[in-house]
Amino acid sequence: MAPAKKRNVSSAKTTEQSIKTAKIDLNTKVERILESRKNANDVFDILEFLQSAKEKDVVNAVNACCKLFCTLLEKKELFLGKLPGEEEALSGGYSAEEKYRMFMRHRYNSCESALCCLMKFAAGEGRHPLEDLDWSEHYSFPRELIQAVVKRLLSQTTDNSLLISRFQEFLEMEDVRYYVMSSIRENVGKVMEKNKGALVPVYQNNVFTLMSNISVPSQESQLTNFMVQQEAKHDDWKVAKLNEHKRVFERMWLGFLKYKLPSNMYKKILVILHDSILPHMSKPTLMIDFLTAAYEVGGAISLLALNGLFVLIHQHNLDYPDFYKKLYNLLEPSVFHVKYRARFFHLANLFLSSSHLPVYLVAAFAKRLARLALTAPPTALLIVLPFIYNLIRRHPSCRVLIHKPSTEDEPLEDPYLMDEEDPAQCRALESSLWEIKTLQKHYHPDVAKTAMSINTPLSEKEDDINEVLEITTYELMERDLKQSQTKSVPLEFETATQLLRGGANVLGQHFCLD
Repeated sequence: MAPAKKRNVSSAKTTEQSIKTAKIDLNTKVERILESRKNANDVFDILEFLQSAKEKDVVNAVNACCKLFCTLLEKKELFLGKLPGEEEALSGGYSAEEKYRMFMRHRYNSCESALCCLMKFAAGEGRHPLEDLDWSEHYSFPRELIQAVVKRLLSQTTDNSLLISRFQEFLEMEDVRYYVMSSIRENVGKVMEKNKGALVPVYQNNVFTLMSNISVPSQESQLTNFMVQQEAKHDDWKVAKLNEHKRVFERMWLGFLKYKLPSNMYKKILVILHDSILPHMSKPTLMIDFLTAAYEVGGAISLLALNGLFVLIHQHNLDYPDFYKKLYNLLEPSVFHVKYRARFFHLANLFLSSSHLPVYLVAAFAKRLARLALTAPPTALLIVLPFIYNLIRRHPSCRVLIHKPSTEDEPLEDPYLMDEEDPAQCRALESSLWEIKTLQKHYHPDVAKTAMSINTPLSEKEDDINEVLEITTYELMERDLKQSQTKSVPLEFETATQLLRGGANVLGQHFCLD
């Protein structure tokens, strides 16, 4: 028995060495191709490994192709536009540069078949398992192969967006999607722990790209498309249960979001949160930690985070008493000048639409907006003033801010505390909206006219602020120019005919061109 054992160990070592040698050889060929176009034909040697019967050879070849073609894409050395056939490319009147780009583009297209090849391996291995294992939980699904595919897709150094988009069709299969989600969670845990939670932008972007392509069916009856059909005990298989899909989906996202993310990724996640993530989770309220962390980022991210919290409050009964306090503290002068201004006021209008909000809270928002309006540009004022009027319409008790009874010993200072972060403590109800009275003298006629509306009883119908949310300074000026009359108007001055030669030569008395 001893010699046999020795031969097996030797065989194992030989196999391992051959794999390492093949990997090194592939990496060398990639470097040779990128170093000089004279070595372009080496790409065929790499593609040959894609046809190998050995699974690890195919995986190594996929990795090499990924590195090669992603680099070529970055260097813009692949043909752009409609790709001619290879025979046409050779016989046509193309330059050597164009022929090279066409050649590599054709090789790039053929490389995509490697991923399909791996998935065919997975389907075949599911029908004919390579190992006699206990399939009580995973049945005959090739889980390890799927883990290997996910590991290659989630590269830490290469952007695999194109390859992931090619993989999307396989995510429509229930069992593939289930084990991909499980593999992502395990992979993220290992990689982020290894990097001690530090940012890994390329890797995290690959993870997000793959996860954002995953959606879970809304009904269990829709779980019908399986890559590996389980003839026995199908109903007992976790993959056939919708609740298990939601559980794995939830754990996958929570496992990814618990680590620090690149700032630009928060926005990507928050934009798809209420449509593509929350509906597929078993307990959507578990997202509160992520949303709270996202609020601390600031700017548009804070606003989007509040939108996510608002959805949890109204649709999932989340108790979050600090919501309006956080919204109140986002009201800063900069909000009138940022590119997401329209989105901010659209969402703020939604958040404050309830007629059941306490009067002190609505008064605090109205007063803070009025104070900020003193230094706001005209385009913002045409949003803010109707916004304040709508708040007063929804809450008639706030009319005290307009009709403030005066007394003989009325204080000279406004009791409102602008620097107070808590709207309950800012003393807004003790103040008045004198700022709107001031804006009635604004230099822009549209602003002054809108501010004058507060002198008469407000109508019950709310103003539609959606009409002015997107207005720009350029559009406002163009509208004013069109309204202005072009006819000449008599003026009390003499028109200047020469430089420094006006009426009565006043300029000439004080200035000269010497």
